[in-house]
Amino acid sequence: MGETLSIEKIFGSKVFTPEKMKERLPKEVYDEIIRVNNEGGELSVESADVIANAMKDWAIENGATHYTHWFQPLTGITAEKHDSFLAHPNPDGTTILKFSAKELIKGEPDASSFPSGGLRSTFEARGYTVWDTTSPAFIKESGAGAILCIPTAFCSYTGEALDKKTPLLRSLEAINAQALRIVRLFGNTEAKKVQVSVGAEQEYFLIDRDQYLQREDLIFTGRTLFGAPAPKGQEMDDHYFGVIRERVGEFMKELNVELWKLGVTAKTQHNEVAPAQHELAPIYEEANTATDHNQIVMETMKRVALKHNMTCLLHEKPFAGVNGSGKHNNWSLVTDNGVNLLDPGDTPNENIQFLLVIACIIKAVDEHADLLRQSASVVGNDLRLGAQEAPPAIMSIFLGEQLDDVVRQLIETGVASHSIEGGTLQTGVSTLIDIEIDGTDRNRTSPFAFTGNKFEFRSVGSSDSIGSPNTILNAIVAESFCDAADRLEKAPNFDDEVHDIIKEYLEKHKRILFSGDGYSDEWIREAERRGLPNLKTMVDAVDTLTTDKAVHLFEKFGIFTRSELESREEILYDSYSKTINIEALTMIDMVSRKYIPAIIKYSKQLADTINSIESAGADAPVQIALLKDVQDGLGRINIMLENLRNVEKRASMIKNPKQRAFYYKDHVVTAMSELRRPVDELEVICDSDIWPVPTYGEMLFEV
Repeated sequence: MGETLSIEKIFGSKVFTPEKMKERLPKEVYDEIIRVNNEGGELSVESADVIANAMKDWAIENGATHYTHWFQPLTGITAEKHDSFLAHPNPDGTTILKFSAKELIKGEPDASSFPSGGLRSTFEARGYTVWDTTSPAFIKESGAGAILCIPTAFCSYTGEALDKKTPLLRSLEAINAQALRIVRLFGNTEAKKVQVSVGAEQEYFLIDRDQYLQREDLIFTGRTLFGAPAPKGQEMDDHYFGVIRERVGEFMKELNVELWKLGVTAKTQHNEVAPAQHELAPIYEEANTATDHNQIVMETMKRVALKHNMTCLLHEKPFAGVNGSGKHNNWSLVTDNGVNLLDPGDTPNENIQFLLVIACIIKAVDEHADLLRQSASVVGNDLRLGAQEAPPAIMSIFLGEQLDDVVRQLIETGVASHSIEGGTLQTGVSTLIDIEIDGTDRNRTSPFAFTGNKFEFRSVGSSDSIGSPNTILNAIVAESFCDAADRLEKAPNFDDEVHDIIKEYLEKHKRILFSGDGYSDEWIREAERRGLPNLKTMVDAVDTLTTDKAVHLFEKFGIFTRSELESREEILYDSYSKTINIEALTMIDMVSRKYIPAIIKYSKQLADTINSIESAGADAPVQIALLKDVQDGLGRINIMLENLRNVEKRASMIKNPKQRAFYYKDHVVTAMSELRRPVDELEVICDSDIWPVPTYGEMLFEV
């Protein structure tokens, strides 16, 4: 009971929640901001000034000395510039603390210093951060002190979105408008809003900080560019859901407390499949807040890990040979009067609104599978997707046995007369209670799976912002809802038309439905036969953003302009090239300054040993054979190192962003793989005392 009370006491204590606003604001000001958040519209400057003063007083009471406009530029991480509450000094040398409506509503970071993809020239520096009233301000405590963080959108001087939040907010307005049309058609006149509900499960690795600091590749790239497998990996399945080690448990305990203070509903924690891998899952919340909170989760994980002399790795594939990390994005639609549009009810075959919503989502994913794939594209995810540990790069939908059967009936006859019941799980043990089971199993190989009352988009990378995936999901489903509503609103017979639409959408887009093993080679061949796109890498998916189909979709709902899409295309190509460039240069540096000297040192030791043995009149066949293997490996390393230097140099000279990115993918990545191979082979031969960096065995099993 005591722990429950302590959670209740600290939860949201560092957040300027609606409850705190209600306590501190005049009723008319409080009512105004709540109305704006729920129904849209602009907040008056007078009210903003009152809110700013109340927010400042609350922040100062909690130890804050500075405030910042906290935003999410196209770097994929967050950004902040701190300003103190100090005002101009008085003539007598004293000062007062001030925070005005203008300072709350608007900031001016240098827009040219963030990725803009050509939207801003380097001499055009002005950009604006704009207060997002729908996401509560919070206080972040770190080495810089207590900082009042105000979630904001980030736009250029000419109004283009330069961040992840602005398009997400636009997409939320779009899907709300179109989903409301659907629920109105089914008689729900009470709902004023349809919200996107999101829960983002976060996977991560923890390793010892001292070992991390000895790995140049981890410091510069977030992943190991070299490393032979440890004698043991994850094959015993003993880490998954295993007992949490004391050191990790202490980290998780502090992480939970820090997140609860910031209003993040950290709910579930456990060991994941790979050694040293773990997961945190929150309770679902509105998509914009969930996106902000996921950024807070990632930042807090890194900060808290340092306190425990550990490093949190959020890269999708920090270690080869064991599972990488993803971020399952659980997505659903809920009205403000409590109706989940993805809840099938007890008889989904009779729930016509649910069936229409499902049919629209199936249509959306099939028509825009390329965009959905692109939304989960970061460089590290290329090492994870389709690697027998994560969904394939081919987008498909898993509905489960119950809904698959309903869909089959609707396609074949136009009527679903029944649905499969879940039944009862009987364990055969008299002391265990029989339990009701779901009407379907789950499919962990599916990228987009229905899991009872939501869809789980499993392809998102662990380091990625969930802003882009949810923006794309909202946009494509809004379009599908719009198409259906257009027909239904002018249909002479609503019941006939809605059944026709459901049957038509299911029949036309059934190719996207797949319930089998997404890891199998057979599925790759079957998906090709069905005509489903297979965009294997990040760069293969980039230009899906600027097809005529995509531009029409985004411009129709005011989510992106063509110029905003073209800018993101350029940024993504450039980001890929820069990431691989850094990895290649890091490999070159590590091999030149660490591995080759260590291997030469070991070779000298072997040669000295051979000379000593032979001078004593004995033979040294084992040492001679070992020295030959080492020297052969060193020779291969030198050849591969020179090859990587050459292809990296050629890549850096290519001016066209798309051509440069594809050259890095096709040539530099291949050269990196070829260089890694002989280095890893020598790791298991060379004296461990000479090897210059911590091994997989040390990093994965010594936390």
